[in-house]
Amino acid sequence: MAADYNSALARDADAPVDVLTVPAQYAGMRLDQVLAQLMPQHSRSRLRSWIDAGRVTVAGAPTAAKQKLLGGERITVAPIADPRAVPFVAQALPLVIVHEDDALIVIDKPAGMVVHPGNGNWDGTLANALLHHAPQLAAIPRAGIVHRLDKDTTGLLVVAKTETAQTDLVRQLQARSVRREYLALASGDITKNGTVDAPIGRHPVKRTSMAVVSAGRHAVTHYETRERFGDSTLILCRLETGRTHQIRVHLASIGHPLIGDPAYGRRSGAPAGRSGALGGSASGGPVFPRQALHAWRLGLAHPVTRAAMSWESPLPDDFSALLEVLRRRRRA
Repeated sequence: MAADYNSALARDADAPVDVLTVPAQYAGMRLDQVLAQLMPQHSRSRLRSWIDAGRVTVAGAPTAAKQKLLGGERITVAPIADPRAVPFVAQALPLVIVHEDDALIVIDKPAGMVVHPGNGNWDGTLANALLHHAPQLAAIPRAGIVHRLDKDTTGLLVVAKTETAQTDLVRQLQARSVRREYLALASGDITKNGTVDAPIGRHPVKRTSMAVVSAGRHAVTHYETRERFGDSTLILCRLETGRTHQIRVHLASIGHPLIGDPAYGRRSGAPAGRSGALGGSASGGPVFPRQALHAWRLGLAHPVTRAAMSWESPLPDDFSALLEVLRRRRRA
């Protein structure tokens, strides 16, 4: 990451700078607070990183984020490209675009597609496809991606086409005003609606997994029963927070892991449910080759017009076929 950061500095050496004058009403405020007011298109963390890197000067001299300002000072800001906005290769990959305008794109992601390049998945990702579809996203941190879905989770996610839109969407997520609803097939018979309010953090032993841990970050998932099949239940999950693997971890924590979940599903020796037309499994419930989780509905305020917008995605064919088998079995 240090090498990427230094490269970003080198690339931006000749980039335009912003020159700002501190309004009198901001006298007594910290530098980072004033910048957040004067440059709202950027996140606070991004502005802080520029201050720490010496790319922000007050009266010509680098300074600290906590410096108190008097009003009237001249601030110079020399932006640095976010190191995570690295020039990944654009690839002509198929995209299902549900909505697109000048500020955002809503994608219906298929199973098997990684959202952002990372260890072991440096191409063939949603980010690579987005850079081919909209080359201007190369200038936006993380190619405009503001939230993710796991590789084998399907459904809707939003991508920002400008830094201003990205900052606004991130703030909506932080304010919990983005509506994200998922359809999930959980193991076991869930008879009542409920809420899981349990902190999520890195698993203390399996570092590639998450878990409910006391020192984790606050996480809340609401769920409603839609269809019961005896050994499995179709539920609607609504996220109040957006932690890594949140639905998968929360459902496993209450004894109802997702059908097909390779990381959080039950292991051999767990109580088995009825076997049916799909053959059943050691975890109880039907067999499915991936976690049965679909981002079904997405709702947000448009980052420019503020209009309320929402979209729905039909269940993918494999998930629909699984439910049809379960319904036939239930009728038998």
